[in-house]
Amino acid sequence: MRNVTSETITQAFLDYCSDDTDPRLKFVLEKFANHLHDFVRETNLTHEEWRKGLELLFAAGEMSTPERNEFILFSDVLGLSSLVDMVNSSEDGTPSSVLGPFHILGAPDAKVGANLKGDNEGTTVVVEGRVTTTDGTPIEGAELEIWQTADNGLYSNQDEAQPEYNLRAHMTTGADGRYLFSTVRPAPYTVPDDGPVGELLNATGRHPWRPSHLHFIVTAPGHRTLVTEVFPSDDPYLDEDPVFGVREQLVMQYQKREDPSELPDDLEAKSDIDLPFYVVDFDFVLSDGSAA
Repeated sequence: MRNVTSETITQAFLDYCSDDTDPRLKFVLEKFANHLHDFVRETNLTHEEWRKGLELLFAAGEMSTPERNEFILFSDVLGLSSLVDMVNSSEDGTPSSVLGPFHILGAPDAKVGANLKGDNEGTTVVVEGRVTTTDGTPIEGAELEIWQTADNGLYSNQDEAQPEYNLRAHMTTGADGRYLFSTVRPAPYTVPDDGPVGELLNATGRHPWRPSHLHFIVTAPGHRTLVTEVFPSDDPYLDEDPVFGVREQLVMQYQKREDPSELPDDLEAKSDIDLPFYVVDFDFVLSDGSAA
């Protein structure tokens, strides 16, 4: 070990792994160490640059809370989150997209047709669709977690003025695989740029604006869990998303409506919806596999 060099240090690290190391862990560590050490050698990384990287990670740890995970945000703006989504997405199902740093567990149960808008300001959107298998068969008992920003571009766990779990819900499909809810149209917003991630964005001349979107996690027994988000086709930031979450298949059409008679009969608060409103029809296709 006393004769370790810049060329042998990578293997020296890998040799620390004992014979009973989990094979997958050993494989991932080997690839990680090789790429990380090659990065240092190829860039001739300076002590100042190394320290700056560690300072950003330390600052991310200091800023992270259960409500805001700066490490996830770093992963997002570096394209890592989306790349993991892409390599793990099935070709025959709805594409996945980034989870984001503002998902929280425990959203309240809501029946199909629920009114999520409540007292929120903004334009009403009625979102409807089905959860199906790859051959189009509706999935009964599929569970959807739904969350979004309010009209001010903030999530409930960012904004003390919003009620707990505002614009968040857990919904289960019936025999027809259908989901339905009314909500407020989400707004474009900036990813948090008051911390180390913002420092990186500023240093590279990138803006922090994300296109507006609705978040979903869709699960069903015997199918792969889908974590995704869907975007309106008219959003000005569709082609400039700083976290690389937009996919062509995840762009939805907001269709303007003036006639309340076009609303589904089982929509809660149907008589209270302001005009005009918008409707969205978006289906989720789950591929076969484990829902874990």
